[in-house]
Parts: sequence; C-alpha cells; structure tokens
Amino acid sequence: MDLIEELKGYKPFNEQEEKDKAEMLRRLLSGEELYYRDNDSAHLTASAWVVSPDQKRVLLCYHNIYNSWSWLGGHADGERDLLKVALKEVQEESSLRHVRPLSDKIFSLEILTVDGHEKKGKYVSSHLHLNVTYLLEGDPQDALHNKADENKAVRWFSSEEAESVPTEVWMRERIYKKLNARLKEYE
Repeated sequence: MDLIEELKGYKPFNEQEEKDKAEMLRRLLSGEELYYRDNDSAHLTASAWVVSPDQKRVLLCYHNIYNSWSWLGGHADGERDLLKVALKEVQEESSLRHVRPLSDKIFSLEILTVDGHEKKGKYVSSHLHLNVTYLLEGDPQDALHNKADENKAVRWFSSEEAESVPTEVWMRERIYKKLNARLKEYE
C-alpha cells in the first residue's frame, strides 16, 4: 500500500502522533522527496519495536551516535516499503534471524530531531527523521551480534527497562513509553 494512503488511514495514538501525521502528509503531498537522505532537512526512516513472543521483553541496541540504548531502524534510502526497511535494519543491526511483523500496519509515528554529528568522517547537519514504526516479534534464543559501525551492543530488556535504560529523555519519556502503552492493545 502507498505510504500516503497508509498514513491517511492511520489512527493516531496521541496528540504527538496527530500532529506528526499531519506534517508527514503535508510534506508527502507537497511532492517533497523524502525517501532519500539527499533531502538534508528531512527524510523517511523506519524503526521497529521488537518484542519477544510473550511481549515481556524488548530488543534494544546501544547506538553509537546517540550514546544510548535505542530501538532498531534506519533510513528508507529509496525503498518505498518501510516495513521491509524495518525488517532489514533489525536483521542487519542485531543478526536476529527469526523476526516477523505482528502486523503489516503502522504501529507508531514520530518526527524525530537528529542533532548534527560525524558519520564515517563526514559532518551530517541537524535534520528530521520522519519515522514510521512497526511492531515486530523476535526470538530471544537467536544469537545477537552488534553492527560495530552503528552500535556497541544489542540485548533484550524487560519492557519496563526499555523505558528506563535509554539516556535520551525525549525518547524514553515520549516514545518508548508510548510504544509500550500501544503494545497493551496487542495483548
């Protein structure tokens, strides 16, 4: 399904999602190219809230740029199927092999600010990630391996820990708590 149609049909969880949905639609409907990082001010990303089959654990990685435990995900880089991006990023960033979507529908929406930083020896200016999150299920028995150029570690946390171990206050308080609250709808 086309992302614009998916967004139009998405029911926001809270006011943050309502406003972010409107802004994402405004940008997409304006014809702004958002699927590539060439857009220095904003581009599409896909993230995954990866839970264990009993939904009591969440997979996080220790992200190199943010110096914090965080969800897994990455840039669309031209791919229009953002669920496919989320699945690919989880496998690349964690080596998790047994992972599947609990739904092919959007789980959450966020517009996230990214501060300027160095990546591969080059400066990347501050910009926005227009992020679509999917709910995935992974097997905690799978071997995990970090992707050294992106993260220092990957591990499972209790859902409560997933809200407390990240050091980025906005992500911890506004995003990860929201994702856990949304997860209760799937119990």
